[in-house]
Amino acid sequence: MGYKDQIDLSKLPQHIAIIMDGNGRWAKEKGKLRIFGHHNGVVSVRDVVEGATLLNLKYLTLYTFSTENWNRPKLEVMAIMELMVGTIHKEIKNFMEKNVRLNAIGNLEMLPEKCYNELNNAIEKTAGNTGLVLTLALSYSSRAEILRAVKNIALKVQDGELKAEDINEDVFENNLYTHGMPNPELLIRTSGEYRISNYLLWQIAYAELYFTSKLWPDFRKEDFYEAILDYQKRERRFGMISEQVN
Repeated sequence: MGYKDQIDLSKLPQHIAIIMDGNGRWAKEKGKLRIFGHHNGVVSVRDVVEGATLLNLKYLTLYTFSTENWNRPKLEVMAIMELMVGTIHKEIKNFMEKNVRLNAIGNLEMLPEKCYNELNNAIEKTAGNTGLVLTLALSYSSRAEILRAVKNIALKVQDGELKAEDINEDVFENNLYTHGMPNPELLIRTSGEYRISNYLLWQIAYAELYFTSKLWPDFRKEDFYEAILDYQKRERRFGMISEQVN
């Protein structure tokens, strides 16, 4: 029996976030350039998205490119952006067939114009789809997102649109990039690293964390299903004790 057959579909997390780590190391182990790893990482994305749609998962958010990644060698960054343009263009047909709605969060204005336009085109074309919401965290920094939310709220208070005493968690979350989405219940990180890396810091406050030593280009939907099974075996108490939860 495969992992998928063991999953309790009535207890699926609504939202899963993934830190896709290890493309460069995977390529280096094979004596290839880092971009070779990124190309093969796209195969993993396609397979995991397919796995998510087979489960009728509602939200999947992928850490695709951080603001810190802009500091990588220029040639690698350019190659990643070109790969992203080509991949998004090719995947639109697949998204339409699988009823996937594409979304993106982050400082998208930093993206090269060609990449930005291709991304927006795909978002617009898939806007009417009602299945999986696939969010790409691009040029993303959680700290920058939180500061942006604080500034937006401060401006609303300054302009008299909001009173300071009315600021609560709902108000704050409505000013995050992820407003309108449920917070992730499961965070997966590949490559054996045990870090959050400035990813969805507010949103994963109560997420279950799952770390695997597999490098991202080796990660497939069976690994994705295994992570969900692990999640379903955990007790989520949210500060309460077991007796209260049960």
